[in-house]
Amino acid sequence: MDIIEILKLDYQRFPDNQTYSIYAENVYFQDPLNSFRGVERYKQMIKFIKTWFLNCHMDVHNIQPLGDTIKTEWTLSWNTPLPWKPRISISGWSELGLNSDGLIVSHIDYWHCSRLDVLKQHIIPGKQQ
Repeated sequence: MDIIEILKLDYQRFPDNQTYSIYAENVYFQDPLNSFRGVERYKQMIKFIKTWFLNCHMDVHNIQPLGDTIKTEWTLSWNTPLPWKPRISISGWSELGLNSDGLIVSHIDYWHCSRLDVLKQHIIPGKQQ
């Protein structure tokens, strides 16, 4: 199975049963809230999402190989465990850099909204981006 097929399956079941073997041991991860190195730290972040985000769902709109990079476009949504359980939605894209062994060495997420927009969704009912 090639990496594109693995990514499609991982996105479908996100955050459950992710395929960490497609990542280099010292993978660099960055999103608007975090940046770190290492597949173990990446596993911890996914575990955090699985533990604290309710009804987490990842919709993939496009996966496109571009040389030694794979670009994915997606929308991540979940309910936050606040008493009113707001439904949060972030759309964005990821750029996954591959090494010569075909492993992901960088995973950089970009959002189509600001961190403030995400915060507003927690406070103002129905405030989607």
